[in-house]
Amino acid sequence: MLVMGESIHKGCIWSQFHQVLVNGFGILHVRFDILGFRHAMTMAFAVQEINKNPDLLPNLTLGYHLYDNCGALVVGFSGALALASGQEEAFALQGGCAGSPPVLGIVGDSLSTFTIASASVLGLYKIPMVSYFATCSCLTNRQRFPSFFRTIPSDAFQVRAMIQILKHFGWTWVGLLVSDDDYGLHVARSFQSDLAQSGQGCLAYLEVLPWDGDLSENRRIVHVIKESTARVLMVFAHESHMINLMEEVVRQKVTGLQWLASEAWTGTTLLQTPDFMPYLNGTLGIAIRRGEITGLRDFLLRIRPGQSSNNTSYNMVQQFWEYSFQCKFGASGSAEACTGDENIQQVDAEFLDMSNLRPEYNIYKAVYALAYALDDMLQCEPGRGPFSGGSCADIHKLEPWQFVHYLQHVNFTTTFGDQVSFDENGDVLPIYDILNWQWLPDGRTQVQNVGEVKRSPSRGEELQIHEDKIFWNFESNKPPHSVCSESCPPGTRMSRKKGQPVCCFDCLLCSEGKINSMECTSCPEDFWSSPQRDHCVPKKTEFLSYHEPLGICLTAASLLGTVISVVVLGIFIHHRSTPVVRANNSELSFLLLVSLKLCFLCSLLFIGRPRLWTCQLRHAAFGISFVLCVSCILVKTMVVLAVFRASKPGGGATLKWFGAVQQRGTVLGLTSIQAAICFAWLLSSSPKPHKNIQYHKDKIVFECVVGSTVGFAVLLSYIGLLAILSFLLAFLARNLPDNFNEAKLITFSMLIFCAVWVAFVPAYINSPGKYADAVEVFAILTSSFGLLVALFGPKCYIILFRPERNTKRAIMAR
Repeated sequence: MLVMGESIHKGCIWSQFHQVLVNGFGILHVRFDILGFRHAMTMAFAVQEINKNPDLLPNLTLGYHLYDNCGALVVGFSGALALASGQEEAFALQGGCAGSPPVLGIVGDSLSTFTIASASVLGLYKIPMVSYFATCSCLTNRQRFPSFFRTIPSDAFQVRAMIQILKHFGWTWVGLLVSDDDYGLHVARSFQSDLAQSGQGCLAYLEVLPWDGDLSENRRIVHVIKESTARVLMVFAHESHMINLMEEVVRQKVTGLQWLASEAWTGTTLLQTPDFMPYLNGTLGIAIRRGEITGLRDFLLRIRPGQSSNNTSYNMVQQFWEYSFQCKFGASGSAEACTGDENIQQVDAEFLDMSNLRPEYNIYKAVYALAYALDDMLQCEPGRGPFSGGSCADIHKLEPWQFVHYLQHVNFTTTFGDQVSFDENGDVLPIYDILNWQWLPDGRTQVQNVGEVKRSPSRGEELQIHEDKIFWNFESNKPPHSVCSESCPPGTRMSRKKGQPVCCFDCLLCSEGKINSMECTSCPEDFWSSPQRDHCVPKKTEFLSYHEPLGICLTAASLLGTVISVVVLGIFIHHRSTPVVRANNSELSFLLLVSLKLCFLCSLLFIGRPRLWTCQLRHAAFGISFVLCVSCILVKTMVVLAVFRASKPGGGATLKWFGAVQQRGTVLGLTSIQAAICFAWLLSSSPKPHKNIQYHKDKIVFECVVGSTVGFAVLLSYIGLLAILSFLLAFLARNLPDNFNEAKLITFSMLIFCAVWVAFVPAYINSPGKYADAVEVFAILTSSFGLLVALFGPKCYIILFRPERNTKRAIMAR
């Protein structure tokens, strides 16, 4: 016979004390633990069902021995040691079996503290222990508890499940009450750690409920609850602690709380009384997974006091019978004598209620886990076993550690559809139901299933809540609002209050360029904060645009100068045979007008959003156009000087150096030097577009950086050198006969040109962003207009309005 032992849940079957409230006074009375007895019978039913199953452990019969822990650590601990050591009470073996029955495993204990004590010792001998109700996360320590398993999720998952519920409803400011034992204290540590890591909320207070129900301590705790601004209260404690606490809650009339219940008291009916329900109505709780066990009710209905030869089971059934029917065995001839034929359907309705099988379902799974592990072991084929040399375990010489191996790898599915397997710490895949207490108008309490939280290997942790099914004990029938500080409005940041949890904070306005978050965060480089500081918006861009007034004016001036240059060029071409045009070197005049037109047009490259090609082309075009223009003026000045020098005796040889070919070659040579300077500049360090964020924090200024300052300086210096040279030569020739040369006009035009560009340099350096481009365009246009008007204005006036002066005689006259 194979034996499995169990410690009964929640204290001694007989003589367990419960404190209740009657007419406002607490009294004690003796009460048989109906649910504890049903837990024991659930194990007996599971063993019987396995023995009747031909597909599970064929030709092998399981047995069991029941131990009652009587609500005392020493009793449960002694029972576990007795089972493990083989010193349990002798009992009759059926079927002619001989020898001491081996203990395969122990189902129990229920309380975490009792389980820790027993599992610590049983782990030394690697005897498997499967608990159905011990939830302390400390039991996941495989080094300390190497042979411990459980079919109920650990508190670590229960804590995470509770945190998910808090997150779902946005509750960030909550209170926590725990029992003064391993269960409560480990929950407190886990909750503080997990809540801090998740960043989903803070504890307004943490209180430990006294184990002995100290009235003054409970009064203090309820006062803390009453004074706190937290509207959500979580309680991880046993029902006895809750009864003591609720009595004080009723005395102080603490309302307006949303209670969150741990699995230890979610399913209890002792708190669902007319005194407590006005306060506990709407409670949300984590509950052990409800299951269905087909045939259990019929099994319970067949229980009779004389049906078992197992002394322990017989005594339990006898005690149950005497308590349920208020009779006594052995009292023959008396009205109180038990016959054993009483109608069992008349017992406490809770005993036969199969609608809420939660701990029972865990017991059922625990027994089946041991059975499936044994079945896997018996199916082992020699040479393919999991032990050294491929060996298998011998059922007649079974070592406990061998059975632990198979229990660790068990995997089966219950008839209810739940998968049962253990992870490396001996925990099952966790799943909890979420319950909601609802107090009906007729005075009854309905516990509604409103969701579930579980973890699956593929999807991780999942929370499902049907909010439309939840009753909220508030006037609005909506979830309460429980925060320490309201969320900061847009444009502000949270500033933690000194000495307070992180959920308590003040709201401070964010500085410019930052938006609100846990802390004000800077916007990306190309963005700036909105006026409300609640989001980032693209920064305004700034460049000399064709669409703004300044850009429009400069563009119009550039196009006007181009048109005037074309018109003047047309006038000169049309009157090319007249003395005024011919006397002033018509070919150079035409080339000068073309170069001036290019000067006007190149200014357009400085308007519009900078691109790589415009940045590279603008200065090259500007430099070459102006050198071409000034070169023409320089050659014209040199020709004037040469002509008048040739008019003197012995000066005729000078003209041979200033023929048409020489003039073109000089202009081309001087312009080629500037082209070479530009080419070298572009190759060495080319100008390129740049986003400047230094001028304005909320704007992006698009500009062209010159790349090589030396290249830009050389380009300007070369233009200045030619302009100064032209000015000096023209200044020397200013007193020559006015009607025959342009020396005065060239002198005046070069004076304007040099003045403009001397003023340009400091203005350009001190102008930020688009205004630097505007200064350069203005300098280009001003100098171009100065040359155009000074050189060609008087000539056009004579050609168009004073034709009598456009004659050879007038030109030759002094």
